[in-house]
Amino acid sequence: MSQIPAVSREWHLVRRPQGWPVAEDFALREVEVAAPAPGRILVRNLHMSVDPYMRGRMNDVKSYIPPFQLDKPMDGGAVGEIVASAAEGFEVGDHVLHGLGWREYADLDAKHATKVDASLAPLSAYLGVLGMPGLTAYAGLFEVASFKEGDSVFVSGAAGAVGSLVGQFAKIKGASRVIGSAGSDEKVTLLTEKYGFDAAFNYKNGPVGEQLKEAAPEGIDVYFDNVGGDHLEAAISSLNVHGRATLCGAIAQYNATEPTPGPRNLALVIGKRLRLQGVLVGDHAGLQPQFVQDVAGWLRSGELVADETVVEGVENATEAFLGMLRGENTGKMIVSFTG
Repeated sequence: MSQIPAVSREWHLVRRPQGWPVAEDFALREVEVAAPAPGRILVRNLHMSVDPYMRGRMNDVKSYIPPFQLDKPMDGGAVGEIVASAAEGFEVGDHVLHGLGWREYADLDAKHATKVDASLAPLSAYLGVLGMPGLTAYAGLFEVASFKEGDSVFVSGAAGAVGSLVGQFAKIKGASRVIGSAGSDEKVTLLTEKYGFDAAFNYKNGPVGEQLKEAAPEGIDVYFDNVGGDHLEAAISSLNVHGRATLCGAIAQYNATEPTPGPRNLALVIGKRLRLQGVLVGDHAGLQPQFVQDVAGWLRSGELVADETVVEGVENATEAFLGMLRGENTGKMIVSFTG
């Protein structure tokens, strides 16, 4: 057993945000650390994830995942090193993936931890390309959207953790054309020059519908939605007959304080026989072995690029989260603990 610290810092939600979260909604607090009870492990977190879905958990509403509780530590994906173990099969020094992020040290039941191999990939990759965002992209494109070779694909939020992978997966598997939207000219350049998108546009430079039609004059067959709002409306207009849309996120409305209008052109879904389907990664755990095999191979071959935006220090975790909501990340937003 290695040295157990006396205290750990962890982020608590202390107020439910109204609209955009602000610093006063969170508090970084110290808590005592003890040796783990039988069957449990103590993990020093090395990297934690901040993700769009966490904004919804800050609201006290019923959803597919329980809301964060006030004056309690928040949670989310994290990867770290075991510093004390009272669980069979888990040793000090093992690296594990688990769900108790937003804190420096995590005390958890070992059955909720998964060992990961730092020699196969950087540990942070298990929070991104080889983790939940990667499997979301993989399942959403191949299983939910029923992607097939020759499809034309449009991805919104295409420079983010999920979107950047969706576009590359589609290109690797033979898409005829891949179009992406992003929130800056720099990200548009990144999409076409680094990630291999055939076309991309800055949604801030004009109406999304007009820019999409210009980028995909023959229409699209698949839409992967990370944004909602005007992007979904534009995609419905551009989708060809029997087109499919995977609805993964709606970041455009996560911080809205008033009800947001739905697409005004839903009637087109009928005539075009479109399929709009939501995706939750937990429904697709059966794809995990094939996902890891495919994606690890694409990484090794250089066909796939997986970018990260790294913010250092637990004390900066909330700012990293807010930056991710503002679209300041390229690829996966990661908070690394170096202390």
